[in-house]
Amino acid sequence: MLPSENRLRRRQDFSTAVKRGRRAGRPLLVVHLRREDGPAGDGYSDSHPHAAEGPPSVRAGFVVSKAVGPAVVRNLVKRRLRHLVRDRLGALPAGSLIVVRALPPAGSASYTDLAHDLDAALKRLLRTDPATATGSGPTGSGR
Repeated sequence: MLPSENRLRRRQDFSTAVKRGRRAGRPLLVVHLRREDGPAGDGYSDSHPHAAEGPPSVRAGFVVSKAVGPAVVRNLVKRRLRHLVRDRLGALPAGSLIVVRALPPAGSASYTDLAHDLDAALKRLLRTDPATATGSGPTGSGR
């Protein structure tokens, strides 16, 4: 179970992470990560109901649609993803919003497969800085 301060609940926060964050897709899931821009940010870290003093906490939300399977399968996938993300919260920048969206193949995937795809997506999102994501070389060509 995710601690209360690490849960993403409001629709506005989900939208912020999905629309303004970076995305990494894998065969089983898509991860959206919105880093806090600074002390002021967009205001989303100040507006959430569990704002505490000190560094803002990372908050995570999950989207598992009916395309993944029946309710029993969807709940299993959500529980697995919550557990996986909980173990990785420390590796994410403070104040980040993360949304993990399960794709239909996640319903038949093992825990290990979900962990592999989540790690690969997070590695991709954390590897590059958003300011330098447009290019990898001095020319900015990207390839």
